Amino acid sequence: MTETPETPETIRPASAEPDLLYSEAEEDLRAAVRSLLADRADAQTLLGRVEQPSPYLPGLWDALAGGIGAAGLLVPEKLGGQGASHREAAVVLEELGRAVTPAPYLTSAVVATETLLALGAESGAGTGPVAELLGALAGGETVAVLAVPLSTAPGADPVTDGPVPAVADAAAADVLLVPRADGLYAVPAADARITPQVPLDLTRPLAVVDARGAGGTRLAAADSARAAVRRGLLAGAGLLASEQLGIAEWCLEETVRHTKERHQFNRPIGSFQALKHRMAQLWLELVGARAAARAAADALATGAADAELTVAVAQAYCSKVAVHAAEECVQLHGGIGMTWEHPAHLALKRAKSDRTALGSAGRHQDVIAELMDLPAPR
Repeated sequence: MTETPETPETIRPASAEPDLLYSEAEEDLRAAVRSLLADRADAQTLLGRVEQPSPYLPGLWDALAGGIGAAGLLVPEKLGGQGASHREAAVVLEELGRAVTPAPYLTSAVVATETLLALGAESGAGTGPVAELLGALAGGETVAVLAVPLSTAPGADPVTDGPVPAVADAAAADVLLVPRADGLYAVPAADARITPQVPLDLTRPLAVVDARGAGGTRLAAADSARAAVRRGLLAGAGLLASEQLGIAEWCLEETVRHTKERHQFNRPIGSFQALKHRMAQLWLELVGARAAARAAADALATGAADAELTVAVAQAYCSKVAVHAAEECVQLHGGIGMTWEHPAHLALKRAKSDRTALGSAGRHQDVIAELMDLPAPR
């Protein structure tokens, strides 16, 4: 893949039409990721892992990040990455969402990587601590996590002087990107105190991170750091919509499959009109979610002028669709859907957790209202 430089000629104006279709290369990437997850992270393997202290599956990150090269999709080729775009990263997140995979992809390969990319100009071309860290991330050798609460929305000020709660995937991190009052620091995870928390979603561990007293390497001054963190969180929120899309797709497909096989009164329960209507409604919501998620990924990939608005629309819509699809999946599976042995509960917990990640739907609706100059209801 070749790198697309971010020049005025490649930035899409707000009036241009987004490309919502998947390219052949994106479909090939999807097939590779899906095959890997089916082989190493199927539902039964995952169910047997989530009750252990660490849900991360041995060898999976090396295969996904380094073997397939998924960790370096956003990193330019000159820094050791694939030189692809947010569109390809979105495809990876769709598949990780379908399988509810415990992997630090969103936190490291998207949020942390995008934050560092925003600082690239300060470190020079291919040199400096930022470039070196990006190269390590692109190869899958290092996992970096932005030390902010998972709920932090784009535009929020994440600077804090004390312990930071609810940092996602901190347990998997080699490097923590710590926003401080005087800038952004890269702190070795071993130098910080990381205390696990009990999360709703057992496949995305949370922890309290206390980096006080840990020096680290200063990557950027305060103003540059603030802008970089904002960019990283915006990319994370936009591509989180693709993870939510993947959750919803699996839930609908699994529900349709089950209702075709489950019989009552000598008929498959999927033939009952009431259930048909519920699944048809889910399909309509899924179509809208796919359009919103793809628009957000394309806007980020092309540097569209309306990227912030498109991301807010995607999050405000896709987060609700994922939760609804997961709730219907549990309910329409009947008794088995409520058991620990069926993976439906993993999808529901991931969808519920994602609903508050990187800004709630209400927060993104406020952003939409502000950007479109829509007055609040009285």
